[in-house]
Amino acid sequence: MLITFKCHACPDVMMLENLAQYLVGIVGKRLGQRGVITHDELGPAIEKLEAAIVSDKQERAEHEGHFHEGEDGHDRHEIPPGLAQRAYPFLDMLRAAQKENADIVWGI
Repeated sequence: MLITFKCHACPDVMMLENLAQYLVGIVGKRLGQRGVITHDELGPAIEKLEAAIVSDKQERAEHEGHFHEGEDGHDRHEIPPGLAQRAYPFLDMLRAAQKENADIVWGI
C-alpha cells in the first residue's frame, strides 16, 4: 500500500507502507491510518533521520569489503540502495516544512 505525505511547503511524497513505517519510526512517530509531524517536531525529526543515515552509511562502508565483487568463484551481488537514497525525498520534505513552519500529514 502507498502512503502519501502532504505538506503545503513542497510536493507530496509517496512511498510504500513498509518504508514509510520505517522512516516515521526513526523520527519517533507511529504510522497509523492518519498522522502528523508538527512543525515543532521537525527539528528533532530531522536530526534523528540524519543520524540514522550517517549510521547506515558507516555500516555499509564496513560491509562493503564483504561482497567479493569481481573475484573468481564468487557471484556478483547487487548492493541494495542505502537509507540515504530511500529517505532523501522524506528528509527533503522535513527540511522544506521546517523552513515554512508547516506540518506534515498523512492519511487525509
